[in-house]
Amino acid sequence: MSASYTDAYSIPQEHLDLRDMIRQIAQERVAPRAHDIDKHSEYPQDLRELFAENDILALPFPVEYGGTGTGTLMLTMAVEEIAKACAATALMLMVQDLGTLPIQLAGSEELKQRFLPKCAAGEWTPAFALSEPEAGSDPAAMRTTARLEGDEWVINGTKNWISNAGVADFYVVFASTDREQRKTTAFVVEADRPGFSIGGYEHKMGIKGSPTGSPVLEDVRVPAENVIGEVNGGLKVALATLERTRLGAAAQAVGVAQGATDYATGYAKERVTFGKPIFEHQAIQFRLAEMEARIAAARELTYRASAAADRNEVGLGKWTSMAKLVASDTAMWATTEAVQVLGGYGYVSDYPVERMMRDAKITQIYEGTNEIQRLVIARSMA
Repeated sequence: MSASYTDAYSIPQEHLDLRDMIRQIAQERVAPRAHDIDKHSEYPQDLRELFAENDILALPFPVEYGGTGTGTLMLTMAVEEIAKACAATALMLMVQDLGTLPIQLAGSEELKQRFLPKCAAGEWTPAFALSEPEAGSDPAAMRTTARLEGDEWVINGTKNWISNAGVADFYVVFASTDREQRKTTAFVVEADRPGFSIGGYEHKMGIKGSPTGSPVLEDVRVPAENVIGEVNGGLKVALATLERTRLGAAAQAVGVAQGATDYATGYAKERVTFGKPIFEHQAIQFRLAEMEARIAAARELTYRASAAADRNEVGLGKWTSMAKLVASDTAMWATTEAVQVLGGYGYVSDYPVERMMRDAKITQIYEGTNEIQRLVIARSMA
């Protein structure tokens, strides 16, 4: 048996200590805000500043760019802990990774020095702009274009479903640069460039505290040095990024599922029917036991895939797709079960499990739909 199957992962004590610190912040500072963040569709800027002060926003970055250098598995554990309290707030850290990883993977040293340290310090907020109204699971079909004029690229088009819309300081924008060959290129587009605007925002089922909108680019000019990687190599950059960042969605899903299960378990120990807590009824015990077991399995797969990312294992895409698929399906199932445990109380917004159920759904959709994950897994098997 190869080493990749026997060497799963290990977690150093200093990472466990960091996880515990993040867990405390999430439970003491984030959880009490989660209901109002959802109710008012509020982007919690104060929590972002809190994360910056505690180096949580530095987790996605190497030490040389002001980061913690603690790797993917530590980032996964952090997202999970925050998502237990509030999935929308966890998205801050997820997009911190998603919006900068293209630069880390393929950007020039000049781009890295220009953008990564300010992101690691929490001074700048990134966004990742790939999807379009007609190009979601098929990014090569995008209609946004970029043409070279002298030493500048002129970008035109509209993006859709973009997290951090309106709050990001810069966007990693993918545009078609050779339509006949279906070739795209990745660019850094600063939010203050003339011709850049947000056309509108989505009104969503869940993760309401994270703004999702449609950036519009009208003759936006960027210098040649803002190209990430090679011209016409954008799809490679996008796929290499998503291969890793889908672990954020997996971690978020595990966190949401665990948060809902923990709440349902606590509720079951206090809610009395027929003279005893409903936790003592075997039907409830079995439901909660199944939730706990499936979440544990999803977590192990997610941690294993995260460790594979840290080791740059061959065949990484299969592991990250399996983690995202299993974790997100588990989250949707477990949160639905949690609502059922609470009964009528589970269906009202005074209790958090209905929010968690709404938040869980997006984990089956973004960072590549679960149908796309099954395709990636099947292709790796072929």
